[in-house]
Amino acid sequence: MRLLSPFSAKSFNPLLIYFPGMDGTGKLFHRQGEKLKDFFSIRCLSIPSNDQSDWSTLVENTVTLIKKELESYPHSSVYLCGESFGGCLALKVALAIPELMEKIILINPASSFNKRPFLKLGVELNRWVPDFVYKGSTVILLSFLGSLDRMKNRDSQALLAAMQSLPQEVVSWRLSLLRDFEINPDNLRQFKKPILLLASQEDKLLPSVEEAKELVDCFPNSRLTILPKSGHACLLENDVNLLKILQKNDFISKSNILDSKVHLK
Repeated sequence: MRLLSPFSAKSFNPLLIYFPGMDGTGKLFHRQGEKLKDFFSIRCLSIPSNDQSDWSTLVENTVTLIKKELESYPHSSVYLCGESFGGCLALKVALAIPELMEKIILINPASSFNKRPFLKLGVELNRWVPDFVYKGSTVILLSFLGSLDRMKNRDSQALLAAMQSLPQEVVSWRLSLLRDFEINPDNLRQFKKPILLLASQEDKLLPSVEEAKELVDCFPNSRLTILPKSGHACLLENDVNLLKILQKNDFISKSNILDSKVHLK
């Protein structure tokens, strides 16, 4: 595991660490990162395509990476931004080191995985699907992961490439992690840092709005933004602007705004 630095940034900006979906590539934050790079020092978590670590190991390794990063930025605040699978990891990491966190952004977190019975069944079926069928099925799954009519072709192709980057056995393993994901609601109620949840109304993969509302009820300091036309992979959509959403919800400190009028155009 490592933290990628895809965008140049001012060293005094807060760290925003993006936790990717199940692909683990960390390469699908490009659309949003371009808008956010003047406000944050952006890092994207990258999980090797052969990694089959359990939750505790993923959390431990991620915490180590964050602490090492803070050695270079000792006075920086840390924002976690977790999407789908990465939303689950972000929840666990935030609870492990709450003292290092400034704010948390969760985007269609896959903590709702067990609320879709067909996904739980898919964990078992995926292990027995022939390789040639598995490779073809990723193209079909693409329409469930994203609202393709709201993406540029290059972004939908990037999503497909990220999906196809994982071996079948790793996909099965990470699906099993989502199936077994658990967090004590009492621990969520004790987490005082600001939480922003983004939920896609047209998510065909997960009941993201329902899950976000439940999480908002658990966290004492949380806000919810519903994206009415978006699918699961909403950060790749043309009309989704994470910078504007963060500014609207006071998730960007005024002291870190260099020229908001330029970015809001």
